[in-house]
This record gives sequence, C-alpha cells and structure tokens, in this order.
Amino acid sequence: MRLIFAGTPEIAIPSLEALAERHEIVAVVTQPDARGRRGKTLYPSPVKEHALEHGYPVHTPETAKDPEFIAAIADLDADAAAVVAYGQILGPQLLEATRHGWVNLHFSLLPAWRGAAPVQRSIMAGDEVTGASAFLLDAGMDTGPVIGTVTEAIRGSDTSGVLLERLATIGAPLLVQAIEALGAGAASPVAQPADGVSHAAKLSREDAYVRWDRPAHVVDRQIRGCTPAPGAWTTLPDGSPLKLGPVKVRADLPATVPGQLAQHGDAVTVGTGGHPVQLSWVQPAGKGQTAVDAWWRGARLGSDAILGEA
Repeated sequence: MRLIFAGTPEIAIPSLEALAERHEIVAVVTQPDARGRRGKTLYPSPVKEHALEHGYPVHTPETAKDPEFIAAIADLDADAAAVVAYGQILGPQLLEATRHGWVNLHFSLLPAWRGAAPVQRSIMAGDEVTGASAFLLDAGMDTGPVIGTVTEAIRGSDTSGVLLERLATIGAPLLVQAIEALGAGAASPVAQPADGVSHAAKLSREDAYVRWDRPAHVVDRQIRGCTPAPGAWTTLPDGSPLKLGPVKVRADLPATVPGQLAQHGDAVTVGTGGHPVQLSWVQPAGKGQTAVDAWWRGARLGSDAILGEA
C-alpha cells in the first residue's frame, strides 16, 4: 500500500518502522522544527530526523489546514494514512485526501482518556489497565470508530515515559493490522460507546505541582504521571523550585507533617497526608539531576525543613 505517516515524537517511530517494513511510505508529515529551551537554534522532530535518514519525503506545514499542503497530500494518491502523536488537528479536506482514510494510534482504550495526555492521566487516576486503540479519524477529538485495541497493565513503578514506550512498541503491530485490514476491506470499525468517556487534557505546570497534604499513593501517582514531562516539582523553603523524580511510599514509617523532610539511614523522605514517601532524585533550579542523598548532604536543610506551601 502507498501510505502517508504523520507523527512527531520518539514514540511514533516504532509505528513508522513497522509500516515501512511492509508498505511504501510516500510522505512523512511532522511538526515544524522547534526552538530548544535555550537559544534560537531550531531542532527537527525525532520523526523528521528518522524520515530524512531513511529518505522519505517530509512535509512540515505550520498548519495542517494549509491549502497547498492539502493539495500536495491529495496529489500523492495514497491508499491510507497513519497518525501517531502528530500534534495537529486534521480537517475534513485532508481526511478525504486518501483512498481509505486516516488511522490514528491513540494510547488509551477509547473512549477512555480522549485527548493529549492519555497515559499521564491514566497513571495519575490510578488505572490498573490501559492500552492502545487504532481508530478512523473523524471531525471529533478522538471520537472516530475503533478498528482494534490492545491492552497493557499499568505497573506500580511505571512513569508516563516508561509506559508510553511500552505502548508505542505493542501499538505498532496493531496499527499495521488496522491499516492492512482497512485496505483489504476486512476492517469492521465499531462506533465508540457513549458511556465511559473521559478526557485527558494536556498537563500544565500547575498539574505537576505536588501538594504534600494529599495521600501518599496520590502523590506517587502524580509524580510518576508527570515524569518525564512536564516534570513534577515542589518548592524549597527559600521558594525556589525543586524538580522531583519518582518516589516510593514508605508504609513502614509513621506519618509526619506534610512536606516535612526527614532522613532515615540513606533514605530521604517527605511527609504527605498519609505515610511519607522516599525521594529518588531531585533537580534544583539551574542544576542537573542528582541523587537525593548527595543533594541532601549538600543542601543542609535539616529535618525540620518543609517543602512546598506552608
């Protein structure tokens, strides 16, 4: 089949590779080069880098609504298109520019967690199972009929980054199967039910701010869901931000004041609304990640120090 692939981050690459093994990739669509956090240097998306390395034609429209871009896609005479975390809404004209439509690989079991951050929100909500869904794009936000799904258990140690990598790997063959079934006329897309709908809005910096008065398991899920992005954080007693790595709930220790730091042997803990949690690594403003024990020795805060809002 002649296929178009639309995607941007690293997690989209397994699907592109899987499709390219069996079909002709006539174009890759990805987000325009973006500036780094510092300076004016522009950096290509991971998908663009991969596409250029393999000689695929690349399109980077500022907006997918650009008439010239839509016309260029229509001229490709593609059988179908695959979408994995592209990052732009595709309009009706573009969706009609291929013979069989556009199939999106979404990292949730639709209709649960429609939106930009399904894996992050699923972890933060305490879900035990998630998965990936291959569905036909329509005018709505992740509302199209589902061609197939695959499930995956959420482990107690999963960060959103780790879980996304697993879902990207198991989702790639699902996407290939869905595209091939569609091309062969063997797909039976099923409309999403009206019940069980939930929405996964993009995480903000405020979503990643840790409230230590919450139960320990809620703090744990929040931090894992926000790792690696946008990055869970709190504030030091002087008000400066402190980025946090995943924590471990210490049910063997008694409850303390929410936000209060303490040392137990080599472990550094923080009080919550229940049991304390043990820190793994931290990142002070303007510095790199460091193991919490090394940071603790250098910070010299004392066991009466409180993280976060008083």
